[in-house]
Amino acid sequence: MTRFTLPRDLYHGKGALEALKTLQGKKAIICIGGGSMKSNGFLQKAEDYLKEAGMEVDLIEGIEPDPSVETVMKGAAKMQEFQPDWIIAMGGGSPIDAAKAMWIKYEYPETTFEDMCKVFGLPKLRTKAKFCAISSTSGTATEVTAFSIITDYQKGIKYPIADFEITPDVAIVDPELAHTMPVKLVAHTGMDAITHAVEAYVSTANSDYTDPLALHAIKMIDKDLVKSYNGDMDARDAMHNAQCLAGMAFSNALLGIVHSMAHKTGAAFEGGHIIHGAANAMYLPKVIKFNAKDETAAKRYAEIADFIHLGGTTVEEKIDKLVAMLRKMNDDLNIPHCIKNYGEGGLPAETGFVSEEEFLKKLPDIAANALLDACTGSNPRQPSQEEMEKLLKCCYYDTEVDF
Repeated sequence: MTRFTLPRDLYHGKGALEALKTLQGKKAIICIGGGSMKSNGFLQKAEDYLKEAGMEVDLIEGIEPDPSVETVMKGAAKMQEFQPDWIIAMGGGSPIDAAKAMWIKYEYPETTFEDMCKVFGLPKLRTKAKFCAISSTSGTATEVTAFSIITDYQKGIKYPIADFEITPDVAIVDPELAHTMPVKLVAHTGMDAITHAVEAYVSTANSDYTDPLALHAIKMIDKDLVKSYNGDMDARDAMHNAQCLAGMAFSNALLGIVHSMAHKTGAAFEGGHIIHGAANAMYLPKVIKFNAKDETAAKRYAEIADFIHLGGTTVEEKIDKLVAMLRKMNDDLNIPHCIKNYGEGGLPAETGFVSEEEFLKKLPDIAANALLDACTGSNPRQPSQEEMEKLLKCCYYDTEVDF
């Protein structure tokens, strides 16, 4: 027996933010990030709609990109003080992910961060509050997923919290919020979305319920991501839906080692963060070649290539065309192909900020941590420590995967 879980209600289309007026409760706390929701007027709209619904409203502001354990604990303390019965998380993946973790701590104050990270081991939530997620970026799809990513900066590791309990009760997917994204964010979140869909389709937990979502998301992203990056707002609207479909797929089919490696390299290096979507974009072509040694995975990658009409006659040719399509997408979105050329802000650089010396020194630990990541178990080919190290080297140097 397997489980398929999505939010109870999903409101989508332009103006969907107004659905906040339908929520029933006494107190709502809104969690937001760096200020774009405020500066673009969406926060004020949300507050007004919630007050129209008869609720008292408070705010948790300034949630940083790649939110920390400390941010989660501070936010949970604010919730304990205010006692909301609705938690409204608004913005990109970071404020929504942080709010999910705050929600756990709010409902169970004795819970430690280590407790939260036990895969599918959370107690029942909704004893104090329900959760509404409103996405402003087109990639993480955390508004519909059972996942949250929190960074422990002392260890330099991103940890996925995974449990159907943190699937939001209500998701609002209003494309007007995504119109304000800078193009670099369009690129990175879009590549995150296609990685979600591809990994979900080849995951060992895929099913008849997740496959259509994954395939249609891939088709839409192939058609619309680069157009969205180049300023086509109709394509931007379509991408907001596509990323949500990809999220529905991976929340139930799970992911693979592209995400395991992205989680464990993201905060590992002294020069700065490797942005999550950019990491996925760099690693996905290599992981496809690695996983394609598994016959079942190879056939499913070929099915993806067929679905988006890439051509090719043999399974191997179809996989090569899929890899080439993804690499061209990286070029079109100005994303580097490897860690060695990963520069500030995720842009290509002749010499990136992760030195070869630092990479090789940290490689064994990064590989070991990636193997332990929650996403590794559903990858179609289980790597050894040696294979994970070799694969990460391919991701650093952009060399061929031939093992």
